[in-house]
Amino acid sequence: MGGVDVGGGSGKRAMNADVNLIPFIDLLLVTVAFLLITAVWVTNSRINANAQIPGPPNPEIVVVPQTPEKVLNVAIGAEEFVLTWKQGAVVAAETKVPKPTSKSGEAPKYADLAKVFETEWKTHGSHKDPADMKIDQAIIHSDNRLPFKEIVAVLDALYSPKREMKLGNKTEMLPVFNMTFSIR
Repeated sequence: MGGVDVGGGSGKRAMNADVNLIPFIDLLLVTVAFLLITAVWVTNSRINANAQIPGPPNPEIVVVPQTPEKVLNVAIGAEEFVLTWKQGAVVAAETKVPKPTSKSGEAPKYADLAKVFETEWKTHGSHKDPADMKIDQAIIHSDNRLPFKEIVAVLDALYSPKREMKLGNKTEMLPVFNMTFSIR
């Protein structure tokens, strides 16, 4: 073990003190390991920041901002469906459709809702030309406690409106909506 000699006294007891260096070395090694680990995390969490200004590098190039497409948001509530057409953050149109009452234990059929989806698409849909290969978007907002059979019934209603689309040399009838679920 390492020790420290602080000098002797004149006729008194010797003042030798032993300092245990093993715990001190252990503490230093743990501290070095901690600093190495935090240095790696700090470099991974950095945001690259520079003085570049967003925009085209050449001022002669004119960038035309694109308007966002309309999206149908279908909110499934306890008593009604709320159909909202949004273009970016702007609400273009909103329609409320009451839920039909169904017999208990039986899967609901939303034939009227399918007709409403079709009229809404004909009124507000963006992609109607048969040569247009894009499909309108529908986002379904539902509660986590909603029975699966109701979600499937709404998906069936969204799937029922069809439009002509040219695929190569032939024209086919395809669904008008590409459906996705919202996340929280």
